[in-house]
Amino acid sequence: MTGTYLGMPAFPEAAREAVRDEVLRANLRHATHTIRDKRARSVAELADWDRLRAAGKAVKDHTLRHLDRYLLQLEEAVTAAGGTVHWAADADEANRIVTDLVRATGEREVVKVKSMATQEIGLNEALEAAGIAAYETDLAELIVQLGHDRPSHILVPAIHRNRAEIRDIFRTEMGSWGRPAPEALGDDPRELAEAARLHLREKFLRSRVAVSGANFMVAETGTMVVLESEGNGRMCLTLPETLISVVGIEKVVPTFRDLEIFLQTLPRSSTAERMNPYTTMWTGLGPSRGADGDGPAAFHLVLLDNGRTDTLADETGRQALRCIRCSACLNVCPVYERAGGHAYGSVYPGPIGAILSPQLRGTGSEIDASLPYASTLCGACYEVCPVAIDIPEVLVHLRERVAQGGPVTRGGVRVTLRPADGHTAERAAMRAARLLLDHPGALRAGERLLARARRLAPRRLPGAGRSWTDSRELPTVPAESFRDWWARERGDTQ
Repeated sequence: MTGTYLGMPAFPEAAREAVRDEVLRANLRHATHTIRDKRARSVAELADWDRLRAAGKAVKDHTLRHLDRYLLQLEEAVTAAGGTVHWAADADEANRIVTDLVRATGEREVVKVKSMATQEIGLNEALEAAGIAAYETDLAELIVQLGHDRPSHILVPAIHRNRAEIRDIFRTEMGSWGRPAPEALGDDPRELAEAARLHLREKFLRSRVAVSGANFMVAETGTMVVLESEGNGRMCLTLPETLISVVGIEKVVPTFRDLEIFLQTLPRSSTAERMNPYTTMWTGLGPSRGADGDGPAAFHLVLLDNGRTDTLADETGRQALRCIRCSACLNVCPVYERAGGHAYGSVYPGPIGAILSPQLRGTGSEIDASLPYASTLCGACYEVCPVAIDIPEVLVHLRERVAQGGPVTRGGVRVTLRPADGHTAERAAMRAARLLLDHPGALRAGERLLARARRLAPRRLPGAGRSWTDSRELPTVPAESFRDWWARERGDTQ
């Protein structure tokens, strides 16, 4: 990625600040509880949900194992349909490609479909530096952009804002970006949506270049698929003359039939709908380039790596690449609900961000080293994931990487990471525990000594353990160890 947000502290410090914001916590609690309750009802309608989940996992795992083959097949199919494929190894290369493509059209503004990949690489900022204005057309992304803010949720980027805050943003900022908001604008959702519609309509009709991502790419046919709820994506994908799609290489699926699975699981897991209001698919150029035609006259697909092949090299961590960006894990996560998305310092917040960002960016920065610890390991994220990503397993795996170091692939090269600073006491404790557990006699002696001295046991741990007991009570030491009880009751010393 292009890096963490400027000046972003490690997760514990950022989260500590966020939980003091009562308005933020109220906004998050209301939104996440509403979405997850609706999702639960929607998923319960399908008797074969578990089979769909397993099928989605199987398709994704198969694709990742053969990603090289399917990407080449995709390139061939897109090219045959009249599109042009570009390969971007990192964010800088992707931004350079898109900027050059826009400049070649002679235009100085673009409209954008909501895209995590373009946020990941900082495309808007790169275009702005080149004198090109990028206008977000998704309602929530528009709110974030007008408010000079950052997204805090995968599906609902402005989840941290309430209606009154959105009204104030529209009133003060819309005029500097285009059509101003009505003077008497209230905070009724219908009024806010209408103000956004009128503001964006002039941009849709004027802009000749659009930038999008894609939820899926079909290797078999070269088809791009975008799922959305507002219709802004359909406008961006059909009206402009040039369409540029920036898509992570993990978004490919082998065949058109594979979409049958994900077109059922993604809507229910994200917006709790049986199907998305708008599902747009396109293959290459529009059906006609004449005056009465529809669709772009030029289509460019930018395939983005940016750390994905490094992630693919990790047998445990690669399952994060199955993610279909539904955001279900965020809505059930007790940590996200209290800390919000900004504390993660990434465009990928919540449980999936805690395992994806440290793999795409590495664990060299303070915030990336802290993200695997931004979890209670309760497992709720795994239970709701529609492609069965075992997020707790990857979190523990990444914690080991941070604390112990070890071999990892970065930039396509196998390197050995040194343990992160601040984990010396943890490593010493783990080594002591391993030594004790490897010698049963020493363990038994330690248990008996601890039992006899139980009256002296502290209520709080000193040193590095102090923060743990700030919010927890140490368990009472029993008068007799389990081993001694077993030997006394069963007469067996083993």
